[in-house]
Amino acid sequence: MATRTRERRGSIVTHAVLALFSLYIALPPLWVLRTSFVPEAQSYSIDLMPAFTLDNYVKLLVKDKFWLAYADSLAAATISTLLALPLAAMAGYAFARYRTGGNASRFVILATQMLPPVAIVLPVFTLFRMFDLTNSVSGLVLAYAALNLPFLTWILMGFFEGVPVELEWAAMVDGATVWRAFWRIVLPVSLPGLAAASVLGFILAWNEFLFALVLTGPDTATIPVQLASLQSQNGVQIAEVSAGVVLGVVPLLIASRFIQRYLVRGLTFGAIK
Repeated sequence: MATRTRERRGSIVTHAVLALFSLYIALPPLWVLRTSFVPEAQSYSIDLMPAFTLDNYVKLLVKDKFWLAYADSLAAATISTLLALPLAAMAGYAFARYRTGGNASRFVILATQMLPPVAIVLPVFTLFRMFDLTNSVSGLVLAYAALNLPFLTWILMGFFEGVPVELEWAAMVDGATVWRAFWRIVLPVSLPGLAAASVLGFILAWNEFLFALVLTGPDTATIPVQLASLQSQNGVQIAEVSAGVVLGVVPLLIASRFIQRYLVRGLTFGAIK
């Protein structure tokens, strides 16, 4: 009986600690959600139940034309991910299976992620201005695809190394070429890794600020740049910023929900194949 009582007390303490940590993690996003629905005059108050309004969303979407930044961010993040993912898959497969370039090439791929973005943003801006790619979504697409390509290559390289090479040998015994084995065997088995890499690439491009700030103008501002511009002579318009943050998180939540189901389907499909 004493042992059971101690175990029950330990369980209660454990759940209480977990509940506190969960509240600690969930409180900031919940507070942002709460602030997005209150009037600007009450945005800095600590009342849990202030007045409810949708004016922040209406003003953000209509007056500040936030929907244009939303469309530009969605296009830049989606197209750059779709552009970089096939190249990263082929490069990652070459590094994983054929050790292309040896360890030196792998180190170069990893070293590109060690450079601070501020060190290359000005050369990139100069180059893009020469080719008239500034203040355009196409310029952002090229920049994001180039920035995400080494990261996605490194992720997929590690995933391809976990795919048994015997699957490809069996396909080649049946007459498949290297390319056909890669396309019909390796990629279906690697769908979970491709899905995870695509989501990570989309998130990195969606949240990127520095290159969007330097390469874009008032006509092609992305969501992070648009939110940073919500300032007045009285300070930051925190209620509108909160509304923009809520709207900006929606695609990430949808992608996470979709990819969670897609990963399970990919694992099952790869096992059957």
